[in-house]
Formats: sequence, C-alpha cells, structure tokens
Amino acid sequence: MFHKILIANRGEIACRVIKTAKRMGIKTVAVYSDADRNALHVKMADEAVHIGPSPANQSYIVIDKIIDAVRQSGAEAVHPGYGFLSENMNFAAALEREGVVFIGPPSPAIEAMGDKITSKKLAMEAGVSTVPGYMGLIADGDEAIKISGQIGYPVMIKASAGGGGKGMRIAWSEAEVREGFQSSKNEAASSFGDDRIFIEKFVTQPRHIEIQVLADQHGNCVYLHERECSIQRRNQKVIEEAPSPFLDEATRRAMGEQACALAKAVGYTSAGTVEFIVDGNRNFFFLEMNTRLQVEHPVTELITGVDLVEQMIRVAAGEPLPFRQEDLKIHGWAMESRLYAEDPYRNFLPSIGRLTRYRPPVEGRTDGGIVRNDTGVFEGGEISMFYDPMIAKLCTWAPTRADAIEEMRLALDTFEVEGIGHNLPFCSAVMDHPRFASGNITTAFIAEEYPDGFQGVTLDQKMLRRVSAAAAAMNRVAEIRRTKISGTMDNHQRRVGNDWVVSLQGEQYSVTIDADKSGSTVTFPDGDTHRVASDWTPGDSLARLTVDGTPLVLKVGKIPMGFRLRVRGADLKVLVQSPRQAELHALMPEKAPPDTSKYLLCPMPGLVVKITVAEGEEVQEGQALATVEAMKMENILKAERRGVVKKITASAGSSLKVDDVIMEFE
Repeated sequence: MFHKILIANRGEIACRVIKTAKRMGIKTVAVYSDADRNALHVKMADEAVHIGPSPANQSYIVIDKIIDAVRQSGAEAVHPGYGFLSENMNFAAALEREGVVFIGPPSPAIEAMGDKITSKKLAMEAGVSTVPGYMGLIADGDEAIKISGQIGYPVMIKASAGGGGKGMRIAWSEAEVREGFQSSKNEAASSFGDDRIFIEKFVTQPRHIEIQVLADQHGNCVYLHERECSIQRRNQKVIEEAPSPFLDEATRRAMGEQACALAKAVGYTSAGTVEFIVDGNRNFFFLEMNTRLQVEHPVTELITGVDLVEQMIRVAAGEPLPFRQEDLKIHGWAMESRLYAEDPYRNFLPSIGRLTRYRPPVEGRTDGGIVRNDTGVFEGGEISMFYDPMIAKLCTWAPTRADAIEEMRLALDTFEVEGIGHNLPFCSAVMDHPRFASGNITTAFIAEEYPDGFQGVTLDQKMLRRVSAAAAAMNRVAEIRRTKISGTMDNHQRRVGNDWVVSLQGEQYSVTIDADKSGSTVTFPDGDTHRVASDWTPGDSLARLTVDGTPLVLKVGKIPMGFRLRVRGADLKVLVQSPRQAELHALMPEKAPPDTSKYLLCPMPGLVVKITVAEGEEVQEGQALATVEAMKMENILKAERRGVVKKITASAGSSLKVDDVIMEFE
C-alpha cells in the first residue's frame, strides 16, 4: 500500500480524498494556487505545495507543475479527483514516465473513453445503442449549422474533453447553434485546455441515469447500481439520488451488464461511470463514460456501503476487489443536493465573496437516517471567481425514498450560509415539489417547472399556520426576555400579552397564546390550535422546534417587530405585533424600489469578455449586448426590449461587481 499520495485537485473533492486516505493511514499532499493558499484542503493535508497563479490554466491543469509537486513531495501516487486533469491521458502517461501511480484507469482507457468522440465510436463498434450525432471534428460555426440541420433540431453542442456541464449548449435554431458553438469552444478551452466540439441529437423528455462501475487489475468488474441525475440546470446536475425511482430490476441489470462489458472492452480499471439517456419506455442509450470519480459518488456509497475512494486506491495498489456482483445489494435510498455559490433569484448567476456564516448540519446518524456533507470551505473563507461554484454536497440516507426526502428537507433547513448568494432555497423547493416527490422527473424538470426562473417559494396555508404559531411562540420568549432586561429593580416587569397578530406572505392571523413549562398552545380565530415546543433562545440564528410533534427548523434573523424566517425555500418577513401595533402598521406607506429599467446592470461579479453593441445603436428584444465570464462560465446578457444605447460604461476586460452599470439606454 502507498505511504503518501498527492491529490491533484482542490475544494471538496480534495478534502473527500484526504479523509479516506487518513483513515487508511496514508499521508496526503495538497496542491494549491494563489487563491487557495488558505483553503480547507490545504489545511487538512499533511503537506502542501504551491503550484502557481489563481487561474486554473496557470496552475491546476498545468501538467508540469503537478509533476514538479510530485517530485518535491515524494508522493508515490496521485489521485486526480474530478475535473481538471482527471481525464487527461497525457497526465496519466506523464505520471507513468515518472514511476508514479495514477489512481485511476490506465492511460489507453482514458484515451479510449475519456474523449467523448472516441468513446461513442467505440461504443457503436461494440454494439451499444447510442444517440444519433456527428462524431467528427467541427471547424467553425458554419459547419456546425450544416451538421445540426442534418441531425435535426434540437441538438446538443458538447465539448469533447468536457464534463460537469462545461462547454455544453442546447440549440433549437441556426442562430443558437452559431452562438452556442463559439461559447462552448471558449468554455472548453478555458476549463479543459481542449476546444474540440461535437454535436448530437438532443432527446426530449429524457432521464439521465448513470451506472457506477468498479474494475480491478485482475479482470474483475462490478456495477454498483445506478444514480438518477435528471434534475439539471444548464446541463449541470443539481439533485441526484440512488437508486432511480424509474428503473425496474431487469433494466437495472441490463444497464449494469452493458456498462461492465464496455469497461472490459477498453481494459478499464478503477472507478468509472457509464452515463445513459433513458426514455419513457426504459429504452437506454449510451452517452459517455466518465473515466474518473463522479461528483455524485456519495449517494452510491450510502446505498452500497462501499467507499469508492478507498477502492480506487486499493485497485491502484494492485489489490483485487473484495466483493463480487452478487454481494452488492441496494440498501435504502440516498439523496444529494449540490450547494452552489449562485443566486437563484438572479437566474442562478454565480456569486462570489466571503462566507460570513457557514454552518452545515451535523453529520452522522439521525433519528430517521444519515446526514453527510462533503465540503471544501469553512466559515470566513472566500468563494473565488476562478473555480467551479459548487462548495458542498449535502447528502441524506433513509430506508425509503420518502424518508430520504424528508431527511433532506430538514438538513437543508438546518444548513446556514450567509455572505454569498446560494441555491439552498431552490434545493428546498425541489424537495417539496409534488412532481419530484412522485418520481416523475426528466432532465427538463427545471425548465418545465420553473420556466421564468426561481421566484422563491410560496408556502401553503398549512405550513403558514405552523410557521405563524412558531413565530408567535418565539416572540413570546423574546418579549419575556426583553421585559426582564428592562424591568425595575424590584423585578416588576410589564406583563407579556397573550393576543398577537402574525403577518407573513400577505396573510394575517390573530392568535392567542397559552403557555406552560413545556411549551405554548397557539389558537387561531377559527379554533385551530397548534402546540409549539422549543428551547430556542433569542439571538440564536437557528430555531429547532416541534409543532404538533413534527420537527420544524427555522433560520432566524431579527427585524423590527418580528423576524426574518427562512424555511423550506421560503424567505419570510414575519411581523408579530400587538393588535394595536398591527392596526397602526397597516396605515404606513411602503417605499417604492428605484427604477433601473434604463440600465443594463452586471448580474454577477465577473469579467467582461466583450461588448457587442455601440453607443447610439438601436437594439432589439433578445439581442446580445455583452458577455460576462464568472466561474469558468460565459453568460450572454441580452436586451429585454427594444431600445437605443445611450452610454456604455464598461469595456472588455473590466472586472465588475453585482449591479455595476454596463450600459445605459435612452
């Protein structure tokens, strides 16, 4: 077994590998760029080597710099994580020349399967059903348009060396092909150092289901069942689960056996994933093989009990797999929510900044299951514009799918993140969506259910009453504390009343509170009552309560005459007032927001790639105005309506903050 390994990656996956290595008694070496000098993976490793400037193409994906770090540290093996160099055959070959073990598949297998164009050709030769497409190299936008017309719209434009949704676009027209082709090439070059693009038919209403395989150097290959990855936005997975609620045992076995046959055909060893697109009749088509550990691997680990990172290390050290296919059963159900540094209220645009508060749920066993959080950040750390916006993977396990969803709901409500925009509210909204709960999902779920973007969550009347009862009980605790602090020396405080008016989400409830030592009974005018119990203390940012015996977790912020409460994806301004206060408050005018309709504002912190219009130019609705890059993704800003450009205040190369003015219209 190895004594020291280097992790050629950063963030949560580097931390994840370090945890297993330490448990196995293996020393670890981290690599880091300027931006990651104080990163969590650097602190966790036994030693660390600086590899260059912040941009990934000057540090993490420069093979020579990683090899130098290997030499400096004396590491015997390298785990590549995912992304960066994990599917780069030249990197694996360079390590082989150095006499260093690559904890992954052999370089010929990476060459055969890691490249999407080559892998599809091999799959077709092996008799695997594949999605129609053009596997040759595409020279320019004109050729891309011609090919797309022959395949038939819609088409998927994909980076050959891509992964993680980078360099991928869906195009429904010639104009979208031309625009998407260039953006995909730019993103592919920036993220992978390889701008080759291919095009395939986009299958509408599909499910994205993948099979996890594991193969050793002794001819053994097993599949560890499937992961459902259909909840995606811009081809980037957001929610994953294992197993899939759609597959039956026969389809699962057929997909697994086909995945193993493909792996054996290319001499694959280590962990890998064969991705399929599955239609409504459970017909499946090969998409690609990822010759690395997948982001969503924890859900597989939770339902099988297999540590995939450990097995990758043991396979690389020459050990045989310790189990056979018949040993790998499915135990329970697992969910994964990816926590991204992106603002769902601004169309999920990247968000950067300092994590002023970062308090994940406690990991380990709960009353109903398991909570796991794979993360690479810490409170006070900075989210950089240079790397992928994913900062954590929150996972839950329970005996059934419904229970795993409920565990996830509570875990998401418990997760405290402040200082940046993040997608926790959106993940909560998905967990509560009836269509998701039913398992009736496709890769079009987000586009179909949130066609106008995410506008927040509107709680139903049942939940509003539960939250209102909780807020009233919390307010009583706060009022008692306030009277004690402001009481006279003879300890005669003013009496805390029993009648209150709770206002939230456009609703108003008059309630009466009867309290005793074990909690409060909150009564509504129609006689509906709710029993609230909690040990919440004013000033705590998280309130764990039970309402009628059912857990309720609220993120709490203080506002005048009430609270800011966040629960199940809803962000609520909750006023708790005396009847007289509520009467007077209703007479107060509301302040109107400023009019910004004449400005194009930068929706995220980022770098202006180009301005595509000029001052005095008349623009049409939907016309591209500017391109802003953030976190390795290009975002094209378009005109919302017809107008004339009055003034341009930014230029290519400008570094902008959120809501900085890019241009003004007449």
